[in-house]
Amino acid sequence: MRIHTFTFNPFSENTYVAIFDDGTALIADPGMMGREEQAELADFINQNGLGPRWLVNTHGHIDHILGNRYCADQWQLGLLAHPLDLPTLQSGERVAAMYGLPYDVSPEPAGHLVHGQLLRTAEVEWEIRFAPGHAPGHVVLVCHSARLVLGGDVLFRGSVGRVDLPGGDGATLDGSIRTQLYTLPDDYTVLPGHGEPTTIGWEKENNPYVNTRQKGFFAAD
Repeated sequence: MRIHTFTFNPFSENTYVAIFDDGTALIADPGMMGREEQAELADFINQNGLGPRWLVNTHGHIDHILGNRYCADQWQLGLLAHPLDLPTLQSGERVAAMYGLPYDVSPEPAGHLVHGQLLRTAEVEWEIRFAPGHAPGHVVLVCHSARLVLGGDVLFRGSVGRVDLPGGDGATLDGSIRTQLYTLPDDYTVLPGHGEPTTIGWEKENNPYVNTRQKGFFAAD
């Protein structure tokens, strides 16, 4: 498996394409806004002879779903997302209008991603872990064989997802990071929704918001 990263839209959101040895692919959090970004993704898919078969959202914030409709229509894909984030997904049209963003309304999920589920894609499988706090139905996808996490907006290098949006909560996010991410081995790579990759071990030691020294901004006194 290989992972290709695109950075799209005014929020500099990371869209990931997981490429499998049989030529199939998984698209995670497609954030393409407008025809130029749509063409960038499609050209990459076509030039590499890929056949996308899975479309997943870690959560439903607008910067992660701008390309849902395009991907669903272009490759006849059913969207997979956590059911608790359906209201977030459904608010996309309103939020896009608030920011003045062009937006083709996302299809509703064709299937659900729930905690403990194993999503099997070609030669690898992903463990779905429920990790709310940034969004009510946020999930992360853990590929143990590749020792990596598609992390959405839960954990960033030296930071965490914002908790001041509807459905956000700092204590919940703290708990999600500690129980769903920091329980993974230190060498697992986290591919976040924004910014550069990081590792579990580095964040446990250095993250100023949530760390294992109980000195983060979210840590209990």
